[in-house]
Amino acid sequence: MHSDTLSDVLQAVRLQGAIFFDVDAHAPWVAEAPRARDIAPKVMPRAEHVIEYHVVTGGSCWASIVGDSGVPPVRLSAGDVVAFPQGDAHVLSSARGMRGTLDLSPYDAPAGAAQLPLMLNLDGGGEGAQIVCGFLGCDVRPFNPLLQSLPRMLHVRGEQGSDAGPTEAFMRFALLETREQRAGAASILSRLGEVLFAELVRRYIETLPEENRGWLGGLRDRHVGGALALLHAQSGRNWTLDDLAREAGLSRSALTARFSNYIGMAPMQYLQRWRLQLAASQLADGEASIGDIAARAGYESEAAFNRAFRKAVGMPPAAWRRYRNAAA
Repeated sequence: MHSDTLSDVLQAVRLQGAIFFDVDAHAPWVAEAPRARDIAPKVMPRAEHVIEYHVVTGGSCWASIVGDSGVPPVRLSAGDVVAFPQGDAHVLSSARGMRGTLDLSPYDAPAGAAQLPLMLNLDGGGEGAQIVCGFLGCDVRPFNPLLQSLPRMLHVRGEQGSDAGPTEAFMRFALLETREQRAGAASILSRLGEVLFAELVRRYIETLPEENRGWLGGLRDRHVGGALALLHAQSGRNWTLDDLAREAGLSRSALTARFSNYIGMAPMQYLQRWRLQLAASQLADGEASIGDIAARAGYESEAAFNRAFRKAVGMPPAAWRRYRNAAA
């Protein structure tokens, strides 16, 4: 697996963390979370898409997606993490099959609140569970191959017998910062949430069956993963299919067939879409001219870049920059 490729994508889609809730619950209890798009303006107004995750720091509970999703509920124990990459409404509860009353008021707390995470008590008087709930924001447009490859519910069990893994580190920090309310706690936990998510994805990749297709399956394949690593490491290079196939160790036809089977598009098409994502990130984060960004993305003219960007995003580069600056 080429972890640098994963890191490239996480950076290019501008993954950012935020931590909001520390839940102390006692059975019977239930908490229903709304769809991510309904709370994104409240919790992460700069983010185009929001992923909610929950770390069980004590006790146990159940997690399920609201509605007939085809995804079975899962039981979570201390050390487990569950995330909802596609932004589904979901339920956490002390017993399987419970439903709650949707309440948006907890999400009205300002993102810059002095005391984060916010405490949430659900006291039914019975067996207890402790959960830290956080959010991750990222870009979807023009191209987020990771998000497209993730399931609706991503559940990773705690690392048994280890005290040095990212999940355990997150739990220790979460408990310490919550109890002591030290300066900078929110920032530390949000950054740690980003690291935790990267580890969740890596461990999810390790569980995929050999026949799994998609971007994550391709990342693990020797030849496709190697080609992805080359395209990401040298995105500005004047690639040809011949060059890529030779360095990936396959013929042109074999690479195209294998790459398309995993990724769903040809290598040069992938490169074009990846360059547009890099360009979108540069437009949002920097002051470089559109002409310079177009040249870095491999376009011979600014007009050609404008056409390709508008087709992928729905607006021209200058409008995209204004849109992202306004969100910021």
